[in-house]
Amino acid sequence: MKIIRIDMNTGTILTEDIEPAFTGMGGRGLTSFYINREVPPMCDPLGSENKLIFAPGYLSGSSLVNSSRLSVGAKSPLTGGIKESNVGGTIAADLGHIGISAIIIEGQPEKDHFFILKIDQAGNAALLDAAAFWGKRTYELVTVLNDAHGDNTSMLCIGPAGELQLSAASIQATDRDGRPCRAAGRGGLGAVMGSKGLKAIVVEKNAQNAEPIADIKTFKDSAKIFAKAILADEFTEALAELGSAVLVEPINAAGAFPTRNAREGQFEDADKLSGETMARIIKRRGGIQRHKGCAQCIINCSNEYVDEQGKYVTSSLEYETIWSMGGMLGNNDLDTIAQLDFLCDDIGLDTISTGVAIAVAMDAGYREFGDAKAAIEMVEEVARGTEFGKLIGHGPEQVGKHFNHDRVPVVKGQSIAAYDPRVLNGMAVTYATSPMGGDHTAGWVVDANLEEFGGTLDRFSSKGQVEASRNAQIHMILVDTVGICDFAQTGFGAPDGVGNVCKMVAAKSGKPFSEEDWNNIGKKVLQIEVEFNRKAGFTKEHDRLPKMFYEEPLPPHNKVVVISDQEMDTTFNFFEK
Repeated sequence: MKIIRIDMNTGTILTEDIEPAFTGMGGRGLTSFYINREVPPMCDPLGSENKLIFAPGYLSGSSLVNSSRLSVGAKSPLTGGIKESNVGGTIAADLGHIGISAIIIEGQPEKDHFFILKIDQAGNAALLDAAAFWGKRTYELVTVLNDAHGDNTSMLCIGPAGELQLSAASIQATDRDGRPCRAAGRGGLGAVMGSKGLKAIVVEKNAQNAEPIADIKTFKDSAKIFAKAILADEFTEALAELGSAVLVEPINAAGAFPTRNAREGQFEDADKLSGETMARIIKRRGGIQRHKGCAQCIINCSNEYVDEQGKYVTSSLEYETIWSMGGMLGNNDLDTIAQLDFLCDDIGLDTISTGVAIAVAMDAGYREFGDAKAAIEMVEEVARGTEFGKLIGHGPEQVGKHFNHDRVPVVKGQSIAAYDPRVLNGMAVTYATSPMGGDHTAGWVVDANLEEFGGTLDRFSSKGQVEASRNAQIHMILVDTVGICDFAQTGFGAPDGVGNVCKMVAAKSGKPFSEEDWNNIGKKVLQIEVEFNRKAGFTKEHDRLPKMFYEEPLPPHNKVVVISDQEMDTTFNFFEK
């Protein structure tokens, strides 16, 4: 497997073999190791010393289902710490097919020099002038690039938000239909891409240079077991029918659906935003359910949301966006939420950070909760580059500072997601301690906290929550390292569970890989991420939630976070001293 290294200052492109020490490594494991080793922790995230790394999962490009996940890593301009943002679509599979383990973007070009990185089927890379494309939104951009390079490509790109180097800027990836509707949204890595003068990466499809699998029979046997477990799980059918919006009703019923900037835990109009309602609308209007958005997906949790005339609006309308642009704003209109989702994809913005930024502005009195028109206007201001638009585009923490408003639900500068930690104390631990900032995917323990999902922990108690979050964080690092979709974790329900996936890693590399290795690598990656943040100036005080979560009881349960600071500080007590 190859590493492509591009110096944006000199235009030099080098290809190097992946180091033997990284055998069996991809995705988040690879991005974090390289960032920790090559990026000065105190550097300016938007300066020349930062590096932007794209790494498909170790199993991306193989025959394993639901393995087209790409990790994007850098020092984050939003959190100031190490960051991995994960995205689906098709590009991870295509990089894997070419035999590329990572693309490392370093340095900066001269002012007003902009580029596209083109990688062909043979793995040859070239920087192309992108001056004519700078300023374009993502949907127009991919259309123009398809005209220039053909439509048999996968793309990553930024929109105006990334060009303006705003801290909530995303990197958009194309789906199977060539639409830039998949987002590496968290951490503002689109701003880092913009700081490198890189507008897009275009990768040719249908390459056949993937790294050979050492034991193809064992790999295929284990991959079949994994796929069978996914298809046998009842959650797979629910995702296909309702998408990730299947979570709206149960999370709202649990009182854990942050509403009106997390002043309440239930939204009275949640039924208007539910997966069931969305499915009915899509079906009535002639949209698409069970849409296949990512390469090799067998879950089909995506959708195509259309307007009353049957015209495409967005794909895919996801739970987190329905929350951030819906309940968090007091907005009960799915059509407006879909429009906001499209705008964020087109402008290149994280829907979570953007929705929460708008919620903070509304909470501060700038506009009324429920004013969907105002929300659209605020997002459009980001694209126009107005001063207020830039404020929204820099995320909720900056909005709070602007309005001198202290109800800002962020950790390490990054907004929390659609699970209120006051009634899901396990999520309090993940939000607070993850080196990634307030990131639900870093260690999702909602299932362990809710009896309806098979959980056994008392969600209002601290008992067992630190351990649950710790284990989930370690496990998720390896999921992102091998490149398996989060929703495909039902495949771990197969006989032998994690061991079955370890067999695939070993079968590909030709070297032993055990469940012990799985846990040890997860711990090691987590340790280097925490160490990077400490070198960047983080202390244990950064592993805390905002005061609102400790001091404001959340209706309807009227609970607060009960995890003590001392308990938080034991989360990573397994690190070597």
